[in-house]
Amino acid sequence: MGLLRWLLGLFGANSGTAVAKAWTDQALRSTAGRPWRRPRLSSIRRNAVSPPLRRTPAPTTPQPAYRFARQGVAGMLESLRGRSSYLNLATDLDRTRLDRWNLPPLATPDELADWLEIPVGKLAWLSGRLVSGNRPPSTREAHYVFRWKAKRSGGARLIESPKPLLRQVQTKILREILDKVPPHAAAHGFVAGRSILTNAKPHCDRVVVVKWDLTDFYASVRYSRVVAIFRSLGFSREVALWLASLTTSAIAADLPFPESGPQALRPYLGRHLPQGAATSPALANLSAFSLDVRLSGLARAFGGAYTRYADDLTISGDDAFARQLKNVIPLVEKVIRQERFHVHAKKRKVIRRGQRQVVAGVVVNQHPNIRRDDFDRLKAILYNSAKHGPASQNPNGHPDFAAHLRGRIAHAAMLNSVRGEKLMRLYEAIDFG
Repeated sequence: MGLLRWLLGLFGANSGTAVAKAWTDQALRSTAGRPWRRPRLSSIRRNAVSPPLRRTPAPTTPQPAYRFARQGVAGMLESLRGRSSYLNLATDLDRTRLDRWNLPPLATPDELADWLEIPVGKLAWLSGRLVSGNRPPSTREAHYVFRWKAKRSGGARLIESPKPLLRQVQTKILREILDKVPPHAAAHGFVAGRSILTNAKPHCDRVVVVKWDLTDFYASVRYSRVVAIFRSLGFSREVALWLASLTTSAIAADLPFPESGPQALRPYLGRHLPQGAATSPALANLSAFSLDVRLSGLARAFGGAYTRYADDLTISGDDAFARQLKNVIPLVEKVIRQERFHVHAKKRKVIRRGQRQVVAGVVVNQHPNIRRDDFDRLKAILYNSAKHGPASQNPNGHPDFAAHLRGRIAHAAMLNSVRGEKLMRLYEAIDFG
């Protein structure tokens, strides 16, 4: 574990900057043979998180203005001279921004604790403020259960599942804060009223479809970025820091390495969004808002369409768009890097008409459709379940195999109603006892 402790010390928990860019890069101003126009600020803000508040020096007080107030560097230096000075980070709450989304006006840790219906001391414990470096000393003392999951492309992904009390807190933050703030119109993953179908429709019957995959999507969203999101909603600096601590994770110093080796730890060394927390998809969508703004503008400039489903990015277009791919692809990847995300180089795909064009599992060559191999596989499972019994087709031991099959049939019917009806007839012939 000495190597892990050394890496944690080397990389720290506060990497990244707090403020995302709001405008498209200079390189996008002249594309597809015509100037790219800067969008109006009002059009970006209409359905967006407001830009972060302007940073101003925090006032100081000789005594803590509220419990768990910080001293700051200057206050620590004054303490050495026998004087005390505490930061007051609760004075810059913006009710106008909070009222815009009907969010609770929380300025201090006590107000946050009352809203969450939990003692402020226990909330401080949950946020990691009571441990050195805001990092759990061991997996046993952490508020997450850590589990390594092998990736199909190689390597391992860290699944961080919150323990019951933290899960309860995160669920309230999701339902009563994050769910009220809409992401960009191009984001379709984990958004109410949107799905893989709405993500696929803009790319149907296109000459070419280009896909990118973002690697370590959640882990790329660091603590400072999450603080900026809550600040942009109007919460005070103090409450934004607490909310960010409650919705991000820092790995324990004794976390075991996966089988693929210690290099798999690198994306998780800083404090980050955990894959497994209820709040992470919504926060990831909000953190990618600037990315979605810029890539939507880039796609329109070339006559294409852009959507994002979680970490899957898709841009498609007609013949004129296809002829500009040599310009589009490097510009897209430049924007992704500037927005502090990472492209999985081996997963970029350019799919032309005549090939099977698949977007987030949906075939889009002419209209949204289920993949033929997926349909045939499910059809065979249903046929064999009717002939040999459902237990013979349940090798993974689904506790409610009937509901599992109905879910898969509903997915197929959403994409192709005719095939869905065929599958349902086979399902109705199964004797589940």
